[in-house]
Amino acid sequence: MRLPDVERGDTLRSRTLIRIISAVSGIRLPDAARVAFYHKGFVGPMFGAWTQAAMRGPSEWSIGERELMAAMVAHWNSCTFCIGAHRAIAVRGTDPQTVNACLADYRTAPIPERLRATLSFLETMTREPDKLDATHAQAAFSAGTSQAQLVDAAAVAAIFNIVTRYADALDFTIPTEEEFDKAAGMMLKRGYS
Repeated sequence: MRLPDVERGDTLRSRTLIRIISAVSGIRLPDAARVAFYHKGFVGPMFGAWTQAAMRGPSEWSIGERELMAAMVAHWNSCTFCIGAHRAIAVRGTDPQTVNACLADYRTAPIPERLRATLSFLETMTREPDKLDATHAQAAFSAGTSQAQLVDAAAVAAIFNIVTRYADALDFTIPTEEEFDKAAGMMLKRGYS
């Protein structure tokens, strides 16, 4: 259900910022950013800081790998907006064919075993969270994933298990591939907070 205040902004300041950013970027400000302007208590500074830390903070995972994880969580949750948005960012730091192969089936994609095992952990975390246990973590560790990497990956999945649900609940508009690409460039420069 699209809320008019998410579309246009709920305050004069938000409306003005949405218009200015859209005009300067040359694209409609994506709904993910619009939500950040909607009632700060909904997706406010704390959520933005958590997302920024998980996606752009220090990590043994590259930005491209973390964006791929976000795209995979979106894929498992069938969130078209988030698949497009995070795929567009991931392909700027990871080979596009590899990203597409992961989205088709990460089990057969040409990726390192530690990433494959981590994606398996995240898939269980996303699709069957009550089945997630120490054996899933141990499988990732056995494949070469460090504890810090698994913690970072779990943070990415936790965030995007939230984001995908509100993206679909608020009926986010699906940008064109060109708009996703432009937004990806902005996200790489600006980050999430």
